[in-house]
Amino acid sequence: MSDSQSPPRVAVLVPCYNEEVAIPLVVAAFRAALPDAVIYVYDNNSTDGTMAAARAAGAVVRSETLQGKGNVIRRMFADIEADAYVLVDGDDTYDATRAPEMVRRMVEERLDMVTGVRITAVEKQGAAYRPGHVLGNLVLTGMVRAVFGDRISDMLSGYRAFSRRFVKSFPALAEGFETETEFTVHALELRMPVGEVPGAYRERPPGSVSKLSTFRDGWRILRTILGLVKRERPMAFFGAGAGVLAVLSLALFLPVLATYLNTGLVPRVPTLIAVIGMWIVASLFMVCGLILGTVTRGRRELKRLAYLAVPTRGGEGRPS
Repeated sequence: MSDSQSPPRVAVLVPCYNEEVAIPLVVAAFRAALPDAVIYVYDNNSTDGTMAAARAAGAVVRSETLQGKGNVIRRMFADIEADAYVLVDGDDTYDATRAPEMVRRMVEERLDMVTGVRITAVEKQGAAYRPGHVLGNLVLTGMVRAVFGDRISDMLSGYRAFSRRFVKSFPALAEGFETETEFTVHALELRMPVGEVPGAYRERPPGSVSKLSTFRDGWRILRTILGLVKRERPMAFFGAGAGVLAVLSLALFLPVLATYLNTGLVPRVPTLIAVIGMWIVASLFMVCGLILGTVTRGRRELKRLAYLAVPTRGGEGRPS
């Protein structure tokens, strides 16, 4: 059987921190949904019996000592070799039965990322998907869609399928929950083919506690988005700052100009000096935007080349 006809090697990646209650359910569900896949559970300094529970459930258990989901993702992506990767949180909130569809779409449509979009029953929304998280996801997803492209609807989902090309070209710079933002921006910036598969999202099993802080992690994600805008869209970022300074300086300058035209005098010298300073700073912002825009284009080309250098499945250099 040729490589293009053989089934893809699938790895299920489960980052975990203190999920002793939920992890056996997750492993069992994904073993049933993807019986040929290898399930890897990476423990992130758990203080309970997460590792023992995952091992007893049949998962391959490894550990990452650097705290934070982003650090675990970086280690997983570096260590594990497969044709298709399914990433899911270890809290048993995602529907494992959607995984085969996610992998099928990724392979057949040659997609690089398929996101499991969270769908929650109305009567269970308060318990499964807290209102603060819903609002934060809408706002943050909307910001990313406005800047990087309108091709995603649930940026913060922890349930995704990735191609080998995506995994091996992903820089993985984040340390915590903001890694989901990096996934989305990486795919959109390189114009990768992406898709979405809706699936049920339920509350955690009794005894399992969320590690996500609405305000602390929301702020970190917002800060990550702003950093990504500055890094990937420097002309827009610095241009916006230059525009604000230009408008403000113009508002201050017009009264000074009117007084000068009427009297020939400039009595508000400090205001004029402030205006000149604002124009200088605005000009520097524009120069920074232009220079960094060129640098960003070069970085994007290098990332694209790194992405294309990863062998694809299907006979054109499939990894052995």
